[in-house]
Amino acid sequence: MKKEVVVVGAGLAGSEAAYQLAKRGIKVKLYEMRPKKNTEVHTGDKFAELVCSNSLGSNLVSNASGLMKEELRRMGSLLIEIADETKVPAGQALAVDREGFSELITNKLRNMENIEIVNEELTELPKDSYVIVASGPLSSEGIAKEIQKLTGDDYLYFYDAVAPIVTLESIDMDKVYFQSRYDKGDGEYINCPMNKEEYDAFYDALINAERMPIKTFEEEKLFEACMPVEKMAVRGEKTLLFGPLKPKGLTNPRTETRDYAVVQLRQDDKDGKLYNMVGFQTNLKWGEQKRVFQMIPGLEKADFVRYGVMHRNTFINSTKLLNDDLSLKEHPNVFFAGQITGSEGYVAAIATGLMSAVNLYNRMEGKNKFVLEDLSSTGAIIKYITEEKKDFQPIGPNFGIIRSLEGKKIRDKRERYNKLAERALEYLDKELENINIF
Repeated sequence: MKKEVVVVGAGLAGSEAAYQLAKRGIKVKLYEMRPKKNTEVHTGDKFAELVCSNSLGSNLVSNASGLMKEELRRMGSLLIEIADETKVPAGQALAVDREGFSELITNKLRNMENIEIVNEELTELPKDSYVIVASGPLSSEGIAKEIQKLTGDDYLYFYDAVAPIVTLESIDMDKVYFQSRYDKGDGEYINCPMNKEEYDAFYDALINAERMPIKTFEEEKLFEACMPVEKMAVRGEKTLLFGPLKPKGLTNPRTETRDYAVVQLRQDDKDGKLYNMVGFQTNLKWGEQKRVFQMIPGLEKADFVRYGVMHRNTFINSTKLLNDDLSLKEHPNVFFAGQITGSEGYVAAIATGLMSAVNLYNRMEGKNKFVLEDLSSTGAIIKYITEEKKDFQPIGPNFGIIRSLEGKKIRDKRERYNKLAERALEYLDKELENINIF
């Protein structure tokens, strides 16, 4: 095996990974197909281009994304350092000068001794090199086919049609009940019952809610199972009653009767702190999702850790394919990082880029892998994307996947999040004291 690493993609994850390896003395070949070949959304030729917002989210550690940024600062992230250097006024958020951010990163990597930039589309992964695949959610057809060969056809997805996720603690348990349809199972579903009046009001709000515009390149022929709930609803007033809101097979224990309509929530994480809305793939604007879905009994104060989205995306089924150090189970010298792993958002892309690089370096040097527990925001999201689960969909940083505090429950959300952040940073500092790679 060559003592070099091929990094595929110079986005946020790939740029961070290349830097972390190069500064440790590892030779890196960084493949970036732009500007020779562009994606549908990229406009320039610089690395780490922010194609959507110029904001990296909250800078407060009482926010899971803000906490992850602080963890990355302590682990020596180049991209977070440059984000801090190029920040622009944005209140409590870390927003950057988009052009300045990308330019500084590009210049830094182009001038690093151990990095060779290759402006070509890589369509075949080398067999004699270590590899980090960070080709992003808009991976080219060529590399996507190569990933498909490596992982298997059943583990690569080309569009993202996902339902919202809410926290268990935000559900009004006095209005819902646990039960499986036809009593098949152990009653693991949370059921939100509706009477006719409630359903009619919800239906009217749903079909009239404002939707996200669909870009030309995002238009896909979707399977029926991935039909947006609002699009399904416009087929007829009772369509949902025979689809995701069907009450058949359920008996409300409070009334001993069948409800007019039922929204089911299914556990989304191992610890049972997150629940997704079954059959609620949606293309509504996020504000509209909050407004309309909080009309559902029991969800009036729902805390959405992820809103539903529907757009072109490429991601692997990381929960079945990746080890907890982000290496492929079947090909341990190939690592994945960025949104192609199912980690959502800018900051998570940077975090997985850093962690994949550190673990690949450890592999090359014969050292133990570096895996953070879910006490930290970084550890929590990597655990979420690598811990096997039946239904996997992308997710971003949130406190719902961080391990709960022990002892007395803190009801005030801000106080609870601050305590979680304090514990996370204390834990990370202790971990960093025990290793000498940062």
